[in-house]
Amino acid sequence: MKSEYHFRFEELQVYQKAIAFGEIVNSLVKKFPRDERFELKSQFKRASDSNALNIAEGSSGTDRQFYNYLGNSWHSAEECVACGTKARLRNYINFEDDEEVRKNITELSKMITSLRNTISKRIKK
Repeated sequence: MKSEYHFRFEELQVYQKAIAFGEIVNSLVKKFPRDERFELKSQFKRASDSNALNIAEGSSGTDRQFYNYLGNSWHSAEECVACGTKARLRNYINFEDDEEVRKNITELSKMITSLRNTISKRIKK
């Protein structure tokens, strides 16, 4: 069901990708042991959710602000690489799950970088 209330950032493909990625991670961390609830599980979820949250928050500011928030989102995506690796090494997820995480982060990072490059050109004008 689609909301009758709409926000401009929701149209951004990078935002939609970030939202979807956060849900992928949320499903994955359900496999983690209970004792990781406040450790790696929490960190992985927060980092993955941070992608979409930074995009949404930054989109309403100036180009320079949005550029910076996209940078924060990109850094959170990189953090998710480390979280996925740690989860795989601890046998919480398998290699295929980690590869799926990496694939999504690669796609998301490219989208963020592309949007940052576009905004950077506008800032320099």
